[in-house]
Amino acid sequence: MTKTNDSDVKFIQALAELLTANDLTELEVMREYGDNDSLNVRVSRQLPAQQIVQSIAAPAPVAAAAPAAAPLDAPIAPADPSNDPNAVPSPMVGTAYLSAEPGAAHFVKIGDQVSEGQTLMIIEAMKTMNHIPAPKSGTVKRVLVDDGTPVEFGAPLMIIE
Repeated sequence: MTKTNDSDVKFIQALAELLTANDLTELEVMREYGDNDSLNVRVSRQLPAQQIVQSIAAPAPVAAAAPAAAPLDAPIAPADPSNDPNAVPSPMVGTAYLSAEPGAAHFVKIGDQVSEGQTLMIIEAMKTMNHIPAPKSGTVKRVLVDDGTPVEFGAPLMIIE
């Protein structure tokens, strides 16, 4: 679209308000007006570094009594799943679905053996269903997302050991 009118400006301002009100980082919309006339808008914001760090690594609650020390040769499990080397990260922003359709059996569940390339879940992004394959063979130890929940790029989806 080559010209800007007041309704477009108000529309963009409304999108910016939606972005802030819903704590989103990016929003993209295409508005069709007719033949060869459309408005493509992408509104994004960058969170302050302090807010990003707080949302990624929330402080652990303080325990009343200190836990017993683990033996030196015991493996230490990361507190944050995103730091787990066995975490499967989300390759995109979208909505995670654990089954092919509502009410159907989940692709995988905790304890399942999976093969490299096997579908773990689907992430819907821009009306496209993207199958998320297992990056390696192993056992599903944890499922870190609920069915139908939004996920961010790089967010841990599952732990496969």
